[in-house]
Amino acid sequence: MFDYHPKSIAPINPVFMKLGILGGTSLAKALGKKFINAGISVAFGVHPDFDVEEVEWKMLNRLHHRICPFESAIIQADIILICSENEHLQAIWRAFKNTDTADKLIIDCTNTTYTTKINHSPTKILKRIAPEAHLFKAFNNLGMDYPLYDPLGIIKETYFCGDEVPEKIRVKRLIELIGFKAIDAGKFNNATLLEAFYHLGKEIAVNKNENNQFHFKLISI
Repeated sequence: MFDYHPKSIAPINPVFMKLGILGGTSLAKALGKKFINAGISVAFGVHPDFDVEEVEWKMLNRLHHRICPFESAIIQADIILICSENEHLQAIWRAFKNTDTADKLIIDCTNTTYTTKINHSPTKILKRIAPEAHLFKAFNNLGMDYPLYDPLGIIKETYFCGDEVPEKIRVKRLIELIGFKAIDAGKFNNATLLEAFYHLGKEIAVNKNENNQFHFKLISI
């Protein structure tokens, strides 16, 4: 764990920040709305068959005119959140390969499909296709269907990991900007541990035969 001191850097200025959120999921929409309300410019990157006529998405597009293809959202953004269903990740990887990701800050919010073990984590692929970007994991504990199982906003924290110290502070501030407590989980290689954490909650729900999600809260003793 690293203990960062907020006074050591300047606060985030939303006016100069451009955010790209890739995916047409409930998580993408929920986080996008939070960032828009915080004053950040958001472009939503979606797959070609995405239905922009769904009521909430239609309203977002009407008010902000920011729903576009994956590549366009990547080009426009300084910070990119991947909030897509796994079935569309291949298209996102192609979009990254076709664009310049140097010095962009990429946050993977996804969870790989779990069988008996975690394989082919998107974070490992990102290292290969965006070698000059600053890579992080965050928000994956919420799940792609957030806030379906948290309509009252009970979940107040998310875990994040990444290697680069200055950019890591930016990620922490970005998380805090929309009301979550940011818990530092160390280096980027710990991304698979965060995915395991998510899948453990899912397994608990299955074994309890409940149509709920289970989340964990960090406590210090």
